[in-house]
Amino acid sequence: MNIELHIERMVLDGLQVAPRDRAHLQAAVENELARLLAAGGLRSELLSGGAMRSLGAGEIQVTNNMSPLRLGNRIAQAVHGGVGAETPNARSR
Repeated sequence: MNIELHIERMVLDGLQVAPRDRAHLQAAVENELARLLAAGGLRSELLSGGAMRSLGAGEIQVTNNMSPLRLGNRIAQAVHGGVGAETPNARSR
C-alpha cells in the first residue's frame, strides 16, 4: 500500500524556529511520520482515498532548547494521532 500525505501548511503558535533549523524540523516530521504510518497504517475512513481539510493536532509540550529532531518527532506523533489507525487502547479513551 502506498500512502500519500500532503501537508500544505503547519502552524506552530508561539514557537520560533530558526531559519537554519527549518529543514531539519521538516525532515524530522517527514521521517517520523513515515515510520509511524508504515508501522500502523491509516484510519479506516482514509484508506479509500479520503481527505481531511484540516487536522488539529492539539497541544505539544516543548521546551525552549528542544532540538529540531525531538520537536519534529513530537509533531509527527501528534499528526499521526489524527490520521493513523486507531489502536484498541485509543478507542477506549
